[in-house]
Amino acid sequence: VSEVRLGIFAKTFARSSPEGVFDALASHDLRETQFNMSVAGLPSMPDEIDPALADRVREAAAERNIALVAVSGTFNMIHPDAEVRRDGLRRLGVLAGACERLGTSTVTLCTGTRDPEDMWRRHPDNARPEAWRDLLATMQEALETAEEHSVTLAFEPETGNVVDSAEKGRRLLDEMRSPRLKVVMDAANLFDAEDPARRLSRSEEILEEAFELLGGDLVLAHAKDVKRSGEVVAAGKGDLDYDLYLRYVSEAGYSGPLVLHGLAEEEVAGSLAFLRRKLAKVGIGED
Repeated sequence: VSEVRLGIFAKTFARSSPEGVFDALASHDLRETQFNMSVAGLPSMPDEIDPALADRVREAAAERNIALVAVSGTFNMIHPDAEVRRDGLRRLGVLAGACERLGTSTVTLCTGTRDPEDMWRRHPDNARPEAWRDLLATMQEALETAEEHSVTLAFEPETGNVVDSAEKGRRLLDEMRSPRLKVVMDAANLFDAEDPARRLSRSEEILEEAFELLGGDLVLAHAKDVKRSGEVVAAGKGDLDYDLYLRYVSEAGYSGPLVLHGLAEEEVAGSLAFLRRKLAKVGIGED
């Protein structure tokens, strides 16, 4: 039986120290977090990570019984400038090298876009064969880094990125053939496309396909919501069919964290209450 535990993006809580952020998590009875180096006062993808800082993060989390289920390692994997891609890969190496000290073994990725300014923004050239070739080349290097540091890389199909569907996610997994490459499932990201209302009306079909293609490779699940207008909102405030989403999560046999993000701190309590109700209904919540 799958068991899903609620977690949250650490950077949901703006505090001056990692300890303060972990205290905020614990105050909501949350024990799982997707970490971001910005919480420790560094850029998300730092040039270097002081081992003492990484140790401090791991110890502070352990003292509060909080697991770092992943750390964000997003950079634009198909940036039009090869130099930017190389720099991203170098920083990924820094982060992967700190994972053991941080106390995590999963790094989340962004497959990227040809948009040079914003790695989450759709670009017409994302569909070109060259974009896919660049993704494979960058991913190959990223996986060599992952192998070297014994970490898992997790990408997420996002409508603005080169991997913009479950189908492309499956293709990437099949072409890379690496046990170190896994998937983050975020149902909301399958809908915030050109016509979210039309896509939401086909929720069952879209979610069924996503879980059929990727359900066996999930390492993380995310929880945010999306309105028919395409606006991304906190879980429980949009039009996503959470009963359906969580049923598929359960049927995939996924046991792991369901990580909230895309919400403000004052929305946390409401979203948690919503998700706890939904998880209980599907029978996969914490006892």
